[in-house]
Amino acid sequence: MEDYILGVVESRFADIVWEHAPLSTAELVKICQQQLEWKRTTTYTVLKKLSERGLFSNEKGTVVVQMPKEEFYGRQSEAYVERSFQGSLPGFLTAFTSRRKLSDEEILQLRQIIEESR
Repeated sequence: MEDYILGVVESRFADIVWEHAPLSTAELVKICQQQLEWKRTTTYTVLKKLSERGLFSNEKGTVVVQMPKEEFYGRQSEAYVERSFQGSLPGFLTAFTSRRKLSDEEILQLRQIIEESR
């Protein structure tokens, strides 16, 4: 999967699946009717599209997560840093912190993440 960007509607749909999966396609249709005011065909169309992109699958009427939410957003973040900062995480952090100062707790958490990734 190379496209890690979801539109607003796709994101809402994906969040529903991530929250409720595994679930039957009938349950998914019902939830999408209630929360998104979608018809059955729209639910199936978006499910097929996101399944083709590797996020979910429809296995004999059961919708299953193929890529967990955390992994998807991690890949999306990596793609953003690559695209916008030529892959430079320090460049991203410099841009981020130039407009928003980090709290002491955030700095501590970042230090822990760095230490754990060595």
